[in-house]
Amino acid sequence: MQNLEMLLAGLRAAGEHTRVRILALCARGELSVSELTQVLGQSQPRVSRHLKLLVEAGLLERLPEGSQVYFRLTQHDNTEAARLARALIDLMPTADPGLNRDYARLEQVRAARAAKAQAYFQKVASDWDAEQWYVPRKEIEERLLDMVSETPVYELLDIGTGTGRILELLSTKVHRGVGVDLSTGMLNVARSNIEHSGFSNVHVRHGDMYRLPIEDSTIDLAVLHMVLHYSDDPDSVIAEARRVLRPGGRLIIVDLAAHTVESMRTEHSHHRLGFTDPEMERYGLGAGFESFERVAQLPGDPITVHFWEGRIGASVTALRPLSVR
Repeated sequence: MQNLEMLLAGLRAAGEHTRVRILALCARGELSVSELTQVLGQSQPRVSRHLKLLVEAGLLERLPEGSQVYFRLTQHDNTEAARLARALIDLMPTADPGLNRDYARLEQVRAARAAKAQAYFQKVASDWDAEQWYVPRKEIEERLLDMVSETPVYELLDIGTGTGRILELLSTKVHRGVGVDLSTGMLNVARSNIEHSGFSNVHVRHGDMYRLPIEDSTIDLAVLHMVLHYSDDPDSVIAEARRVLRPGGRLIIVDLAAHTVESMRTEHSHHRLGFTDPEMERYGLGAGFESFERVAQLPGDPITVHFWEGRIGASVTALRPLSVR
Protein backbone atom coordinates (compact mmCIF):
# COMPACT_ATOMS: atom_id res chain seq x y z
CA MET A 1 0.00 0.00 0.00
CA GLN A 2 2.83 2.38 0.83
CA ASN A 3 4.36 1.93 -2.63
CA LEU A 4 0.96 2.50 -4.23
CA GLU A 5 0.49 5.69 -2.20
CA MET A 6 3.93 6.92 -3.26
CA LEU A 7 3.10 6.19 -6.88
CA LEU A 8 -0.22 8.04 -6.65
CA ALA A 9 1.47 11.01 -4.93
CA GLY A 10 4.00 11.16 -7.73
CA LEU A 11 1.31 11.03 -10.39
CA ARG A 12 -0.61 13.85 -8.70
CA ALA A 13 2.53 15.99 -8.47
CA ALA A 14 3.47 15.39 -12.09
CA GLY A 15 -0.04 15.90 -13.42
CA GLU A 16 0.32 19.60 -14.25
CA HIS A 17 1.66 21.24 -17.40
CA THR A 18 4.43 23.35 -15.87
CA ARG A 19 5.59 20.56 -13.58
CA VAL A 20 5.95 18.17 -16.51
CA ARG A 21 8.07 20.82 -18.23
CA ILE A 22 10.22 21.17 -15.11
CA LEU A 23 10.77 17.42 -14.97
CA ALA A 24 11.84 17.39 -18.61
CA LEU A 25 14.32 20.22 -18.01
CA CYS A 26 15.78 18.77 -14.80
CA ALA A 27 16.37 15.49 -16.61
CA ARG A 28 18.95 17.41 -18.66
CA GLY A 29 21.08 18.45 -15.69
CA GLU A 30 21.11 20.24 -12.35
CA LEU A 31 19.30 23.58 -12.60
CA SER A 32 18.78 26.48 -10.21
CA VAL A 33 15.49 28.22 -9.53
CA SER A 34 16.65 31.31 -11.42
CA GLU A 35 17.62 29.23 -14.47
CA LEU A 36 14.26 27.47 -14.49
CA THR A 37 12.53 30.84 -14.12
CA GLN A 38 14.33 32.15 -17.20
CA VAL A 39 13.43 29.11 -19.29
CA LEU A 40 9.80 28.83 -18.19
CA GLY A 41 9.07 32.57 -18.28
CA GLN A 42 7.24 32.42 -14.94
CA SER A 43 7.72 34.17 -11.61
CA GLN A 44 10.16 32.75 -9.09
CA PRO A 45 7.49 32.17 -6.38
CA ARG A 46 5.38 30.18 -8.84
CA VAL A 47 8.31 28.08 -10.03
CA SER A 48 9.41 27.52 -6.43
CA ARG A 49 5.93 26.26 -5.54
CA HIS A 50 6.00 23.75 -8.40
CA LEU A 51 9.49 22.61 -7.36
CA LYS A 52 8.38 22.14 -3.76
CA LEU A 53 5.58 19.79 -4.83
CA LEU A 54 7.88 17.78 -7.10
CA VAL A 55 10.47 17.42 -4.34
CA GLU A 56 7.85 16.39 -1.77
CA ALA A 57 6.63 13.70 -4.17
CA GLY A 58 10.19 12.39 -4.58
CA LEU A 59 10.41 13.14 -8.31
CA LEU A 60 13.13 15.79 -7.89
CA GLU A 61 16.01 16.20 -5.47
CA ARG A 62 16.76 19.55 -3.84
CA LEU A 63 20.48 20.39 -3.53
CA PRO A 64 21.23 23.47 -1.38
CA GLU A 65 24.60 25.03 -2.14
CA GLY A 66 25.45 28.31 -0.44
CA SER A 67 22.87 30.90 -1.46
CA GLN A 68 21.85 28.80 -4.48
CA VAL A 69 19.63 25.72 -4.66
CA TYR A 70 19.84 23.24 -7.52
CA PHE A 71 17.30 20.64 -8.59
CA ARG A 72 17.75 17.39 -10.47
CA LEU A 73 15.76 14.30 -11.30
CA THR A 74 15.82 12.02 -8.27
CA GLN A 75 18.69 9.54 -8.19
CA HIS A 76 17.23 7.17 -5.57
CA ASP A 77 16.84 4.13 -7.80
CA ASN A 78 14.99 1.99 -5.26
CA THR A 79 11.89 4.21 -4.92
CA GLU A 80 8.62 4.22 -6.81
CA ALA A 81 9.04 7.96 -7.33
CA ALA A 82 12.41 7.52 -9.06
CA ARG A 83 11.03 4.83 -11.35
CA LEU A 84 8.03 7.02 -12.13
CA ALA A 85 10.27 10.02 -12.89
CA ARG A 86 12.36 8.00 -15.34
CA ALA A 87 9.25 6.52 -16.94
CA LEU A 88 7.78 10.00 -17.45
CA ILE A 89 11.00 11.23 -19.04
CA ASP A 90 11.03 8.23 -21.39
CA LEU A 91 7.47 9.11 -22.42
CA MET A 92 8.22 12.77 -23.20
CA PRO A 93 7.28 13.42 -26.86
CA THR A 94 10.38 14.26 -28.87
CA ALA A 95 8.49 16.43 -31.37
CA ASP A 96 6.48 18.54 -28.91
CA PRO A 97 6.89 22.22 -29.94
CA GLY A 98 6.52 23.52 -26.37
CA LEU A 99 9.15 21.21 -24.91
CA ASN A 100 11.52 21.92 -27.77
CA ARG A 101 11.14 25.66 -27.11
CA ASP A 102 12.02 24.99 -23.47
CA TYR A 103 15.08 23.00 -24.49
CA ALA A 104 16.17 25.78 -26.86
CA ARG A 105 15.81 28.40 -24.12
CA LEU A 106 17.74 26.15 -21.75
CA GLU A 107 20.61 26.01 -24.24
CA GLN A 108 20.52 29.82 -24.50
CA VAL A 109 20.73 30.14 -20.71
CA ARG A 110 23.65 27.71 -20.60
CA ALA A 111 25.37 29.43 -23.52
CA ALA A 112 25.11 32.80 -21.78
CA ARG A 113 26.54 31.29 -18.61
CA ALA A 114 29.38 29.67 -20.55
CA ALA A 115 30.16 32.94 -22.34
CA LYS A 116 30.36 34.73 -19.00
CA ALA A 117 32.75 32.09 -17.67
CA GLN A 118 34.92 32.24 -20.79
CA ALA A 119 35.10 36.04 -20.54
CA TYR A 120 36.31 35.59 -16.97
CA PHE A 121 38.98 33.07 -18.01
CA GLN A 122 40.17 35.32 -20.85
CA LYS A 123 40.47 38.22 -18.40
CA VAL A 124 42.43 36.36 -15.72
CA ALA A 125 44.52 34.02 -17.92
CA SER A 126 47.77 35.92 -17.57
CA ASP A 127 47.52 36.04 -13.76
CA TRP A 128 45.91 32.63 -13.24
CA ASP A 129 48.86 30.97 -11.51
CA ALA A 130 48.94 33.77 -8.95
CA GLU A 131 45.34 33.04 -7.88
CA GLN A 132 44.73 32.87 -4.12
CA TRP A 133 44.49 29.28 -2.83
CA TYR A 134 43.13 28.18 0.53
CA VAL A 135 45.55 25.23 0.54
CA PRO A 136 49.19 25.85 -0.51
CA ARG A 137 49.58 24.92 -4.15
CA LYS A 138 52.86 23.15 -3.44
CA GLU A 139 51.10 20.69 -1.12
CA ILE A 140 48.43 19.96 -3.73
CA GLU A 141 51.01 19.36 -6.44
CA GLU A 142 53.14 17.12 -4.23
CA ARG A 143 50.12 14.97 -3.40
CA LEU A 144 49.16 14.74 -7.07
CA LEU A 145 52.71 13.73 -7.99
CA ASP A 146 52.62 10.98 -5.37
CA MET A 147 49.37 9.63 -6.83
CA VAL A 148 50.66 9.67 -10.41
CA SER A 149 54.04 8.12 -9.57
CA GLU A 150 52.54 4.83 -8.38
CA THR A 151 51.72 3.64 -11.92
CA PRO A 152 53.58 4.23 -15.23
CA VAL A 153 51.67 6.56 -17.56
CA TYR A 154 52.04 6.41 -21.32
CA GLU A 155 49.29 8.84 -22.39
CA LEU A 156 48.16 11.70 -20.13
CA LEU A 157 45.14 13.95 -20.67
CA ASP A 158 44.78 17.15 -18.65
CA ILE A 159 41.16 18.28 -18.98
CA GLY A 160 40.71 22.04 -18.59
CA THR A 161 44.47 22.51 -18.67
CA GLY A 162 44.37 26.29 -18.11
CA THR A 163 47.94 27.58 -18.07
CA GLY A 164 49.35 24.08 -18.62
CA ARG A 165 50.74 23.85 -15.11
CA ILE A 166 49.71 20.20 -14.61
CA LEU A 167 51.27 19.23 -17.95
CA GLU A 168 54.54 20.81 -16.83
CA LEU A 169 54.31 19.19 -13.40
CA LEU A 170 53.72 15.68 -14.76
CA SER A 171 55.84 15.90 -17.92
CA THR A 172 58.68 13.84 -16.44
CA LYS A 173 56.24 11.14 -15.28
CA VAL A 174 54.55 10.47 -18.64
CA HIS A 175 55.58 9.44 -22.12
CA ARG A 176 53.26 11.94 -23.73
CA GLY A 177 50.59 14.38 -22.57
CA VAL A 178 47.98 16.67 -24.04
CA GLY A 179 46.00 19.41 -22.35
CA VAL A 180 42.58 20.52 -23.56
CA ASP A 181 40.97 23.88 -22.83
CA LEU A 182 38.19 25.98 -24.34
CA SER A 183 39.74 29.36 -23.50
CA THR A 184 42.10 30.64 -26.19
CA GLY A 185 43.56 33.06 -23.66
CA MET A 186 44.48 30.19 -21.35
CA LEU A 187 45.91 28.17 -24.24
CA ASN A 188 48.14 31.05 -25.30
CA VAL A 189 49.57 31.22 -21.79
CA ALA A 190 49.95 27.42 -21.65
CA ARG A 191 51.83 27.25 -24.95
CA SER A 192 54.16 30.00 -23.83
CA ASN A 193 54.81 28.27 -20.49
CA ILE A 194 55.48 24.90 -22.14
CA GLU A 195 57.82 26.41 -24.72
CA HIS A 196 59.67 28.32 -22.01
CA SER A 197 60.08 25.15 -19.93
CA GLY A 198 61.43 23.20 -22.91
CA PHE A 199 59.12 20.19 -22.58
CA SER A 200 58.70 18.45 -25.95
CA ASN A 201 56.45 15.57 -24.83
CA VAL A 202 53.43 17.69 -23.85
CA HIS A 203 51.21 20.02 -25.87
CA VAL A 204 47.80 21.67 -25.73
CA ARG A 205 44.72 21.64 -27.93
CA HIS A 206 41.56 23.69 -28.14
CA GLY A 207 38.57 21.65 -27.02
CA ASP A 208 35.53 21.35 -24.81
CA MET A 209 35.54 19.16 -21.68
CA TYR A 210 32.01 18.01 -22.59
CA ARG A 211 33.16 16.87 -26.06
CA LEU A 212 36.83 16.02 -25.83
CA PRO A 213 38.74 15.92 -29.16
CA ILE A 214 40.17 12.53 -28.17
CA GLU A 215 39.36 9.07 -29.51
CA ASP A 216 37.77 6.39 -27.32
CA SER A 217 40.00 4.25 -25.08
CA THR A 218 43.32 5.98 -25.80
CA ILE A 219 44.26 7.54 -22.44
CA ASP A 220 46.02 5.95 -19.45
CA LEU A 221 45.49 8.82 -17.01
CA ALA A 222 43.06 11.74 -17.17
CA VAL A 223 43.27 14.62 -14.68
CA LEU A 224 40.64 17.17 -13.72
CA HIS A 225 42.56 19.64 -11.58
CA MET A 226 40.43 22.42 -10.06
CA VAL A 227 38.10 22.30 -13.07
CA LEU A 228 34.90 20.52 -12.10
CA HIS A 229 33.55 23.34 -9.91
CA TYR A 230 33.21 25.45 -13.09
CA SER A 231 30.95 22.85 -14.70
CA ASP A 232 27.16 23.01 -14.81
CA ASP A 233 27.02 19.30 -15.68
CA PRO A 234 29.67 17.32 -13.74
CA ASP A 235 28.00 14.03 -14.73
CA SER A 236 28.76 14.67 -18.39
CA VAL A 237 32.35 15.79 -17.76
CA ILE A 238 33.17 12.62 -15.81
CA ALA A 239 31.37 10.40 -18.34
CA GLU A 240 33.36 12.01 -21.16
CA ALA A 241 36.60 11.41 -19.25
CA ARG A 242 35.57 7.77 -18.81
CA ARG A 243 34.99 7.44 -22.55
CA VAL A 244 38.58 8.25 -23.49
CA LEU A 245 40.25 6.02 -20.88
CA ARG A 246 41.79 2.69 -21.81
CA PRO A 247 41.05 -0.50 -19.86
CA GLY A 248 43.13 -0.15 -16.72
CA GLY A 249 43.00 3.66 -16.96
CA ARG A 250 42.54 6.14 -14.13
CA LEU A 251 40.82 9.46 -13.58
CA ILE A 252 42.14 11.74 -10.85
CA ILE A 253 39.98 14.66 -9.76
CA VAL A 254 41.43 17.39 -7.57
CA ASP A 255 38.76 19.78 -6.41
CA LEU A 256 37.13 21.51 -3.48
CA ALA A 257 35.12 19.79 -0.80
CA ALA A 258 31.61 21.17 -0.34
CA HIS A 259 31.82 24.62 1.28
CA THR A 260 29.83 27.83 1.79
CA VAL A 261 32.27 30.53 0.63
CA GLU A 262 29.82 32.38 -1.62
CA SER A 263 32.50 34.74 -2.96
CA MET A 264 33.94 31.85 -4.96
CA ARG A 265 30.78 31.96 -7.06
CA THR A 266 30.29 35.73 -7.21
CA GLU A 267 33.93 36.79 -7.65
CA HIS A 268 35.60 33.76 -9.28
CA SER A 269 32.79 32.32 -11.45
CA HIS A 270 32.62 28.97 -9.66
CA HIS A 271 29.39 27.23 -10.66
CA ARG A 272 29.54 24.71 -7.82
CA LEU A 273 30.67 25.35 -4.26
CA GLY A 274 32.62 22.12 -4.03
CA PHE A 275 31.43 18.52 -3.90
CA THR A 276 30.52 15.88 -1.34
CA ASP A 277 31.92 12.36 -1.44
CA PRO A 278 28.51 10.71 -2.08
CA GLU A 279 27.75 12.85 -5.12
CA MET A 280 31.23 12.33 -6.56
CA GLU A 281 30.88 8.59 -6.08
CA ARG A 282 27.51 8.74 -7.81
CA TYR A 283 29.02 10.62 -10.76
CA GLY A 284 31.90 8.15 -11.09
CA LEU A 285 30.00 4.89 -10.71
CA GLY A 286 27.25 6.24 -12.95
CA ALA A 287 29.87 6.93 -15.63
CA GLY A 288 31.02 3.31 -15.54
CA PHE A 289 34.08 3.32 -13.29
CA GLU A 290 34.51 0.04 -11.40
CA SER A 291 35.73 1.97 -8.37
CA PHE A 292 35.48 5.63 -7.48
CA GLU A 293 36.44 7.09 -4.11
CA ARG A 294 38.17 9.88 -2.27
CA VAL A 295 41.76 8.88 -1.64
CA ALA A 296 43.23 11.96 0.04
CA GLN A 297 42.42 15.40 1.42
CA LEU A 298 44.31 18.55 2.34
CA PRO A 299 42.48 20.62 4.99
CA GLY A 300 42.39 24.36 4.40
CA ASP A 301 40.80 27.39 6.01
CA PRO A 302 37.93 27.58 5.23
CA ILE A 303 38.05 25.27 2.17
CA THR A 304 39.45 21.73 2.01
CA VAL A 305 40.86 20.17 -1.15
CA HIS A 306 39.89 16.57 -1.92
CA PHE A 307 41.45 14.03 -4.26
CA TRP A 308 39.14 11.48 -5.87
CA GLU A 309 40.21 8.59 -8.07
CA GLY A 310 38.24 6.47 -10.50
CA ARG A 311 39.61 3.24 -11.91
CA ILE A 312 38.68 0.99 -14.81
CA GLY A 313 39.32 -2.51 -13.59
CA ALA A 314 40.42 -4.45 -16.66
CA SER A 315 44.09 -4.99 -17.37
CA VAL A 316 45.86 -2.56 -19.67
CA THR A 317 45.87 -3.54 -23.32
CA ALA A 318 48.73 -2.97 -25.75
CA LEU A 319 49.76 0.65 -25.70
CA ARG A 320 48.64 2.71 -28.68
CA PRO A 321 49.44 6.29 -29.63
CA LEU A 322 47.02 8.93 -28.47
CA SER A 323 44.72 10.02 -31.28
CA VAL A 324 43.55 13.61 -31.45
CA ARG A 325 40.54 14.31 -33.64
